[in-house]
Amino acid sequence: MGKKGVLLVNLGTPDSPETKDVRKYLDQFLMDERVIDIPKFNRTLLVKGIIVPFRSPKTSKLYKEIWNENGSPLLYYSEIQAKLLQEKLGNEYHVELAMRYQSPSIETALAKLKAGLVESIKVIPLFPQYASASSGSVMQLVMELVSKWQTIPPISFVNSFHDNKQMVEIFAENAAKYQPATYDHILFSFHGLPERQLLKCDHTGSYCLKNTDCCQTYNDTNKFCYSAQGHHTASLIAAEMGITRDQYTVCFQSRLGKEPWVQPYTTDVLKKLAAEGKKRLLVFSPAFVADCLETLYEITVEYHEEFKALGGEHVQLVESLNDHPKFIEALEEMAVN
Repeated sequence: MGKKGVLLVNLGTPDSPETKDVRKYLDQFLMDERVIDIPKFNRTLLVKGIIVPFRSPKTSKLYKEIWNENGSPLLYYSEIQAKLLQEKLGNEYHVELAMRYQSPSIETALAKLKAGLVESIKVIPLFPQYASASSGSVMQLVMELVSKWQTIPPISFVNSFHDNKQMVEIFAENAAKYQPATYDHILFSFHGLPERQLLKCDHTGSYCLKNTDCCQTYNDTNKFCYSAQGHHTASLIAAEMGITRDQYTVCFQSRLGKEPWVQPYTTDVLKKLAAEGKKRLLVFSPAFVADCLETLYEITVEYHEEFKALGGEHVQLVESLNDHPKFIEALEEMAVN
């Protein structure tokens, strides 16, 4: 019997922090119909005419702040995750890593699995909470590419792992070293999405955003909702840490444009907490399995400086899953089950 294939897929990163590579990355990323889900003509004008030309030089400077001797932190940790998973699974499995945008590409990784004559493929999008713009985009591209093969092996996907026990334990363990009791409040800051993308996932049309707390309780109606899964992740980590609901806030960062995104926005929460006299904040970013621009710069630098300007003292990031042994165990379980 042939080996079983495992494809890990993370979001992606520029090949370098230089503007030309950031431009290529942003162009591919933002032209994805699931990321900016508007008609292609309008998306092309917006992305190629406005966002990429003006945003690339600014984003390049940010990437240069987090780039280190290992290159892109997200790619570095993703490569380690794939390597450790291969070691844990052994010779019966063939593990490949891909990025949805830029290198290594999903097409290249699938070609390697095909050449390896794997008997099946398990695709694991490295996004704990499902979103059409992340996991859904990965699944769509994999299916499009494999549909061109003459012989298609059994293929399965991990939809989400927002309630994964090992993941919850890792975040709680990582937080413990900062002595959470010494902080005034805890934030669970998830990557944001336009509200329209949440509404599209409500197939009944009768639940999503009908009230302000529709995501607070995870249930059968909202079980595929990114925001509801995020709230559920936060509640599980909070329970593992032994903190109560009044001690933490779920919020959303990285808003782009003027239309409504999932709320509350992290920047608004910072203002509110500063006005209440809070001085020290401990921040999780459980939408990411590897530290990246959104954690290492947006939270660690931008939100820290913003909070200090508002009268606060310190914003402390709780690092992501990265190369934690328990996360490799979690990936192993996903791969074999």
